[in-house]
Amino acid sequence: MGTTFDARAFDATSRQATRLDAIDGRYDGWLIAIAATIAAFGVVMVASSSIAVAENLGQGPFYFLVRHVVFLVVGIGLAVAAMRTDLKLVEKYPQALLGACFLLLMLVFVPGLGYTVNGASRWINLGVSNFQVVEAVKILYLVWLASYLVRFRDEVNATWGAMLKPIGVAVALVGLLLMQPDFGSATMLLAVTAGMLVLGGGHLKRMMVPVLLLLPALVAVAVIEPYRLRRITSFWNPWEDQLGAGYQLSNALMAIGRGELTGVGLGASIQKLSYLPEAHTDFIFSVIGEELGFVGVFCVIALFAALVGRALWIGYRCVEMRRHFAGYVAFGVALMIGLQSLVSIGVNLGLLPTKGLTLPLISSGGSSVMMTCLAIGLLLRVSFELDRARRQVARLRGEGAKAAGVDAPAATPPPTTQPPPGAIAGARGTSRLRPRIEPTLGGLGRNA
Repeated sequence: MGTTFDARAFDATSRQATRLDAIDGRYDGWLIAIAATIAAFGVVMVASSSIAVAENLGQGPFYFLVRHVVFLVVGIGLAVAAMRTDLKLVEKYPQALLGACFLLLMLVFVPGLGYTVNGASRWINLGVSNFQVVEAVKILYLVWLASYLVRFRDEVNATWGAMLKPIGVAVALVGLLLMQPDFGSATMLLAVTAGMLVLGGGHLKRMMVPVLLLLPALVAVAVIEPYRLRRITSFWNPWEDQLGAGYQLSNALMAIGRGELTGVGLGASIQKLSYLPEAHTDFIFSVIGEELGFVGVFCVIALFAALVGRALWIGYRCVEMRRHFAGYVAFGVALMIGLQSLVSIGVNLGLLPTKGLTLPLISSGGSSVMMTCLAIGLLLRVSFELDRARRQVARLRGEGAKAAGVDAPAATPPPTTQPPPGAIAGARGTSRLRPRIEPTLGGLGRNA
């Protein structure tokens, strides 16, 4: 039996789609305010902590400050580019993202391109500056993992193979990181993988098996190298070898203890005057504790907690609207920033063994600053598309209620409510997932 083409219905649908496409979203103002506050505070603290370091190196007093501001400006440009990039375009090429992760980690071993510092080959020489490739790999990997969890969400919870594949990929990347060597970033990558699998619906009991198998391997890697073993033993009691293996941590603890409640004043730190190594990078939090005291330490921790909490909330709202890729990206950024800041603060407070991880957006370090800004821009794009989708769904519900002669609902219904006809885009081919709400009507969507 043939079908009849209804031109009027088609025109009405097209007009409705056009009206929905005209609706724009808004970037999350809280995210912008929190990230801008952390970045501005970082500029102040880099200026305070790096003057003595720069002068000892024969550079001008503001050498590291100028570099930090330049990298921050470049990072803001990357963030703006990410904010203007549709997530569907990012989601479209997952295998290319994963290939780029392996390629970047292997470039550090290319003669003439790789750059080695103190026996560690973690950088590539870009001419104007060196770039630590693992900072870019973290973002590329979490986007790939978000895409994988969308495409195989049901299988990750139901089958061993789908759950073990991302763990196997993470182990392969960790192998390349250990060759550099970079044990801190390797541990971070495994932690982000585990966290995203949990948030993505992975079977917790099954996940315990690879975790229990990997833990002894990580412990063996940690203790097989003498310098790593010294870091662990000095972490237990830095005062036992205060001028040797415990030198960094003991000076960091003295700086924090000297700050007491309100600190000795901005710029008045003693430990940054060549006593505390890496005062402007890995141990900048100790300088904050000395100069601004408990009040400054509390404010920094509160800012990072607010940033991570807001990112997790945005991810949760995305998953509620069945925008799973956007939600998992938000979860990944939250885990990456949250875990790195937690480790950096824990190291400075003597709660964790010494690791070479910077405090995001605060420590001096071009690669970290730029890539953290890029991650924030990606998170802001997620918030933009979430707000746009909510406005479009509200428009649809308002028009449907108006046509039925009833008042439109005042708020978005709970996630268990099915979206109205036309709000779910069709899928190309078959899919293992339930359809998710897509903001546009005219054309075919995809379930990722």
